[in-house]
Amino acid sequence: MGWRVRAIRGAITVPENTVEEITLAVTELLDELEEKNHISPDQIISVTFSATRDLDAIFPAAIARKRARWDKVPLLDVQHMHVESALLRCIRFLVHVNLPADRDNVYHPYLRHAKILRPDWVEAQKSHRFNQL
Repeated sequence: MGWRVRAIRGAITVPENTVEEITLAVTELLDELEEKNHISPDQIISVTFSATRDLDAIFPAAIARKRARWDKVPLLDVQHMHVESALLRCIRFLVHVNLPADRDNVYHPYLRHAKILRPDWVEAQKSHRFNQL
């Protein structure tokens, strides 16, 4: 079986700019990524996190690095470009992962209020059975 690199996008909002709330949100987002896509950190090539400028209590990568087997995953934090009308207190990621070449679908987790960023993906993913990948 061959492998290919796939990109997975996702986002989540945070109710307030605290270490505790950001930790809960990043953990929820990464749990969803791993569980719904049935991937392990060994398959992850790299992760870029972006956070809106109103989130600065902790780096999302610092939270990810504490996860089991995530210590060797290359992680990067950046500040998301500010646009006046953009969603506030939002953490996004772009994950590059090795998946079997015959696997056609991936789950892009858009959680909490971040669902408004990609309503097309959120709706389309409801019809797929990601738990059976």
